[in-house]
Amino acid sequence: MNYLAEVMPQLLQGAVTTLKLFLYTIIGSLPLGIILSVGLASRFKPLQAILHFYVWIMRGTPLLLQLIFVFYGLPILGIVFDRFDAALLAFVLNYAAYYAEIFRGGIQSIPEGQYEAARVLRLSPWQTVSRIVIPQVVKIVLPSVGNEVINLVKDTSLVYILGLSDVMRAGKIAMERDTTLLPLVGVALIYLVLTGVATLIMKQLENRLNYYK
Repeated sequence: MNYLAEVMPQLLQGAVTTLKLFLYTIIGSLPLGIILSVGLASRFKPLQAILHFYVWIMRGTPLLLQLIFVFYGLPILGIVFDRFDAALLAFVLNYAAYYAEIFRGGIQSIPEGQYEAARVLRLSPWQTVSRIVIPQVVKIVLPSVGNEVINLVKDTSLVYILGLSDVMRAGKIAMERDTTLLPLVGVALIYLVLTGVATLIMKQLENRLNYYK
């Protein structure tokens, strides 16, 4: 226990990077996913085809491979990012694809009759989406979004491949330096706390939206 107390400040310092990546990814990928979902649910076939191809690429290839491509591959084309920005770009593009599919399913689950009722009430397309569709879609997709949020917490560990000083890399450095696996116990505890907090927040959001039933 004394050893864990000694290395915990190093692990917590790495957790700051982990949290930043997590929060920035949520901020970037959720709105982008919602925008993409509208395109996926539209009746404009060329746009649908392009977006389906994008989603297929993002969901069909490992996130680790996408991280490597953004950081090591794009510089070949003259596009260079620093380590954190490269990781953030890969995460946002990857998770936006997942959120897009989740929200698309939610949008398409809304009965057609509700759109017809909105037209009868002479609601504009924006009013229909913002007042009728979005409130119901959010309630429908929230459990699936919550699952992806939990996955995101754990997926942040992949950025060690880029040399970012996240909690996983901090634990790995301490493990190799002191030849003990105890730092990884500290890493596991930090991830458990992060996933636990994220789970509680999502549960609270689900409870608040119960009135949409």
